[in-house]
This record gives sequence, structure tokens and C-alpha cells, in this order.
Amino acid sequence: MILRHSLPAFVLILFTTFTAPSTAANDLGERLQACAACHGEKGRSSSEAYYPSIAGKPSGYLFRQLENFQTGRRPHAIMRNMLAYLSDDYLQDIARYYAKQPAAVITSKPEASNEQLKLGKQLVILGNDKRGLPACTTCHANALQGIRPDIPGLTGLRAEYLSAQLGAWQVGTRSAPQPDCMAEIAKKLSGDEIQAIALYIANQDYAGKPLRGASLPPALPISCGAVQ
Repeated sequence: MILRHSLPAFVLILFTTFTAPSTAANDLGERLQACAACHGEKGRSSSEAYYPSIAGKPSGYLFRQLENFQTGRRPHAIMRNMLAYLSDDYLQDIARYYAKQPAAVITSKPEASNEQLKLGKQLVILGNDKRGLPACTTCHANALQGIRPDIPGLTGLRAEYLSAQLGAWQVGTRSAPQPDCMAEIAKKLSGDEIQAIALYIANQDYAGKPLRGASLPPALPISCGAVQ
């Protein structure tokens, strides 16, 4: 049980904001101003490498991440404290709110060598069947724009953020319900391959690509507990 007096002052402020009763004048957007401290106004972060943008990501994906923080599957003390007493219905409301916001998009492209882009393209578009590495496009769609309601888009994100997430899965500081498909994939990648994938994706044009519809492929290339 988390005692309020044991929380740092700024966490207590966020906690109180999150759990304030809903009223007509105090709508969800106002109550979620607590999130803006790290994730930016309406979930569009200006520090993507450290605090990811959550605007425009699929509601199913966002709900599972909130659930993962709440249960401690994703270790983050502040997020766990903030979400500790929130119901599933409230988490769903938060997820739907941010899913409806226009996504933040990074339009500047990082420098990358031809070799890095070639390697990244091979892994992203083709994968490597012999190593059990499915192409990123198999699950995240051909244009990497994601699939509602569960799979997030990858274009428009910073290379630093993409490589950090793959690295977190690789070392176990990020995890998902079993079977944890992303952890399984990340652990088969070298550091150079992770960097190449991140640089290739970050160099793709976004051009306002919408998420695909609700239909997943008939069969995913790898069992994935995070996809309902």
C-alpha cells in the first residue's frame, strides 16, 4: 500500500490531480495536466529521447503500457505511484484521450551512413528468417504507421528513442505480457543492428501517415502476448 505522506511533494501533486473527482468543469484534459510535466501538452513531448510522446498512439497499446506501469511490469516508481489507485475504466479513458490527440512528429532526419541505412532497411523490411527475426513491417504495417488498436506506429520518432526502447527490451528493463515478442526479438540483435534499425526508421518520411484499420494480419510471425 502506498501512503500519501511517503510520496515526494511533486508526486503527491500529480497523484492528487489524477485522482480528483470528475466534474463537468474539470474534464479529463484538465485532470491529465499532470502528464504534461513529462510527456508534453496533450502528450506531445519535446524531449522524445527521454519522455516519449503518447499522443496519437493506439488506445489498446496505451492502456497496456499504463497497466504495465501500474503492476510494476515496467519498473518506474513515479508512474506506478501515480497510477496505483486508478481503475481499469480510468486507465481506458486516459488511453482513449491520448489516442485521439494529433501525434507529435519529428521531421528532422539524423545523419546515418549508407551502410547503416542498408542494414536497417534489410532488418526493417525483410527481417532475417534464419535468425528468427521478423521484419518490422510485418507487425507495424508496410509504412510503419502501426495498426489499431494495439500496435504503435514507428515513423516520426527520434532514433535515440527507438534505440533506447530496443535496448531496454534487450536488457530486461522493459517487458510485456508473455510471450514477450519484442524482448525475444531485441535479444537477437547486436548493438550495431539496433542503431541501424533506429536510424533507418527515423530517416523515413512521415507525411501524416494514418494508422491502419483495426485488422491485424491473419497470423503474426511470432507469438506476442501484448497483442490482443
